[in-house]
Amino acid sequence: MKVLPPGMQEHLDSGGTTLCWCWRLTRPDGLILGFSDHDRPLSFEGTIFEAFTGFTASEIKDSVGLNVDDLDVAGALRSQSLNEDDLASGNFDDARVEIFRVNWQDVSQRVLMRTGSLGEIKRNGTAFTAEIRGLSHYLQQPKGRLIQYGCDADLGDGRCGIDLDDPAFKGTGAVTTGEGRRIAIVSGIEAFSSQWFTRGLLRWTNGANNGQSAEVKRHMNTGGEVRLELWQNAAFDIQAGDGFSVTAGCDKQLATCRDRFANVLNFRGFPHIPGNDFVTSYPNSGDPDNDGGSRLS
Repeated sequence: MKVLPPGMQEHLDSGGTTLCWCWRLTRPDGLILGFSDHDRPLSFEGTIFEAFTGFTASEIKDSVGLNVDDLDVAGALRSQSLNEDDLASGNFDDARVEIFRVNWQDVSQRVLMRTGSLGEIKRNGTAFTAEIRGLSHYLQQPKGRLIQYGCDADLGDGRCGIDLDDPAFKGTGAVTTGEGRRIAIVSGIEAFSSQWFTRGLLRWTNGANNGQSAEVKRHMNTGGEVRLELWQNAAFDIQAGDGFSVTAGCDKQLATCRDRFANVLNFRGFPHIPGNDFVTSYPNSGDPDNDGGSRLS
């Protein structure tokens, strides 16, 4: 149930309304942006909502229960603060979204219609469509520890304890040849053997992708030529001269933790839990032919 501010119900009952939509986006880095479909800027709660940003939204639906209520927002990339480079770089991923219905003649008469976060964003030229997910989608994400063979810590975090600034686990270099947005031939990390940085994290330190990060899918060092392949495309083409830093990778297995990092005491997996073979070993123990029959005494 929405609680309307004083005067807004009378305005709605008047039959001649002056309403518009306002969207406020709070990016993960703390930057707050405001957009409106009105023809002049509006301001409230310390945010300026840009005029005529071309946003249109699908119907807002609220359901009972914990189902995720989604809606789509379509718009044009013609705002100074919302451009294609920002979307491609992932700066708006999981941004908080607040949607207001506002009386533009008196912005104190407004109601918050929906709060959510940005999901999938699709771009087509200078237009985009963004999915806005209801807050209940956070309840569907796994929380707590997983009982599994592999380690559930992130390499270098407080539970792992490895210092990734140690030169043994970190390298820096530059691209000598870029091959699209996923593959690069690089210099500066020739001292590291193949696969050392596989599953590691690469951070771009200059160039078009400066500040972005990506996981390394494959690290190969053959005959002095070092090639890095990323799991996902970079936002922009990888160019010669692009600088990067990259940290060692970990496949979360006990042997890797022991042999590569000497960090078994901090291993956060359960390598000795019984598997399916153990579960089925007892029913089969009385059947030497393993044909499903029973052995009579």
